[in-house]
Amino acid sequence: MLHRTGEGGPAVVFLAGSGLMSLDYVNLHDRVAESTTSVLYDRGGTGWSEPTQLPRTAAEVTDELRDLLRVAAVPGPYLLVGHSLGGAYALHYARRFPGDVAGLLLLDPFHEDMAARAPQQVRDRLDAMMEQMRAQETLELTEEQIQQSREQMQRHFAAWPPPVRGPLVERHLATWRVGTQENENLYDEVAEELRRAPATPDVPTIVLSALGHDATQAHLWPAELLREINDAKLALHAELAAESRHGEHRVLHDAGHGWLHEERPDAVLRAVVDLLGRGRVDLR
Repeated sequence: MLHRTGEGGPAVVFLAGSGLMSLDYVNLHDRVAESTTSVLYDRGGTGWSEPTQLPRTAAEVTDELRDLLRVAAVPGPYLLVGHSLGGAYALHYARRFPGDVAGLLLLDPFHEDMAARAPQQVRDRLDAMMEQMRAQETLELTEEQIQQSREQMQRHFAAWPPPVRGPLVERHLATWRVGTQENENLYDEVAEELRRAPATPDVPTIVLSALGHDATQAHLWPAELLREINDAKLALHAELAAESRHGEHRVLHDAGHGWLHEERPDAVLRAVVDLLGRGRVDLR
C-alpha cells in the first residue's frame, strides 16, 4: 500500500512505528504535502499491504521500501521520517543506500543498544514480556473487548478525516497482533543487524526524543524504571544525532512515544521544514 500526494522534492517518506500503520500519520502527511511530495506506505504484513511472514529482518524491510519507491516512480533522494521501529528502519536504509537519502527525521527511534544499555531489571522484564506475548499468539479477543477497543479508538481518531476514520479503526482491530509479531526478533536479530550496518551518512538529521506521558509506557514500567529507561534513551539519541555533522537532537517534554506526531505535530513539521530548508509549510 502506497499513498502519494503533493509535488516537488525531496519527497518525504513516512515509516510507521511498530503496531501503527501509514494512515495513522495522514494528518501530518497532508500538511507536508502542501510543501512537497509526501509518501505514506505500509510495510509488508502491516496495514493494508499484503500479508507476509513476520517478523522480518531490517534488510528485507529496507530492500522492500527501495523497490517500492522505484516501482512507484518516486524520485530520490528522500527525506525519511521514521517513528520508533520505523526510525531504526529509516536509519538502516540511509546506511545501506546513502545516495538515496537527503535527510533523516527520527521520531523517538528504536536504537539497537537500548536493551544492552538499560538496567538488568529492564532486560529481565523485556524477556518476560516477550514470553508472555508469544504465549498469547493464539488468544482471541471477545466481542466485548473488541467493542471496547473500537469505542476507544473512535475517540482517539476523532480528528482524522471522516473517510479514513472508520476503516482505520477496523484495520487496527483486524491487525492487533502485528506489532508484537514485528518485535519478536527486534532485540536480538534486528539489533545485531543494525550494529553491523555501515556508518551513518553525513546527511542533515534531526532526532526527536519524547519524554512526555505515554499511557502504554506508564502501564508497562514502574515510574522509577521508566525514568532510567528515558535517561538511557536520551543518551543514545544524542549519540545518534552526533553521528552526522549536520545532526541535531531535540527533546519534547510534552509528548509521549506512541503519538508524538499527533501530540506535537508543530514540532515534527518544524523539523521537516528545517530539513527541507524551506518555510512553506503552515505550522499553525
